[in-house]
Amino acid sequence: MQNVVALKRTNASEQVAEAVRAMIVDGRLAEGERINEVRLSTALGVSRTPLREALGRLAAEGALTSAPNLGYFVRPLTLEEFEDVYGLRPILDPEALRLAGLPSPERLARLEALNRDLAKARTPEEAIALDDAWHLELLADCPNRLLLEMIGNVILRTRRYELALMRETVNVLNATGEHDAILAALGASDLDGACRALKRNMQSGREPILAWLSERAPNPKADPRP
Repeated sequence: MQNVVALKRTNASEQVAEAVRAMIVDGRLAEGERINEVRLSTALGVSRTPLREALGRLAAEGALTSAPNLGYFVRPLTLEEFEDVYGLRPILDPEALRLAGLPSPERLARLEALNRDLAKARTPEEAIALDDAWHLELLADCPNRLLLEMIGNVILRTRRYELALMRETVNVLNATGEHDAILAALGASDLDGACRALKRNMQSGREPILAWLSERAPNPKADPRP
């Protein structure tokens, strides 16, 4: 594990989870690596309690696995997991929007403001955070809280794939146009059209990530000899 910069604020497990997630994505914590809690807590400048809470959160997201008496290990990015997880939101999000109904003018205004901020995002982390915030704001009126919780969990499980892709390639999140189409349909009181546009938005990121994962996967037919 390479050296890391200590956190400026250390009193929230979510902040610790964000830092460890970034270390997994950029390779400072390698795939398959066992998490050394003592070294990691020292590197981040936090106590073991928020670190353990953060590791538990990351295990729930699927970024880590755990083994009895051994602790946590970094879970690899895989085609299989991505296919299983990413296909859920084109199903879940449009249903949540249908249940939420047409948003109020105030919510539409907040969505438009978030989309403008997204268009100006300068880093992958900022872009993904704003995109996630936009979608959660869009679905905030859904009365099925379990459905919203499921969507939130899927967001967390796919975030490391999106971050990894955009950190390793020149891909830039360009969802604002798709968001505009959703907002236009909602502004015209076309809920069905908005749900269809949302489904397309949820499917648009699949192919770039699949292609990137396929390129980085080991080739079982390759000759390992020099």
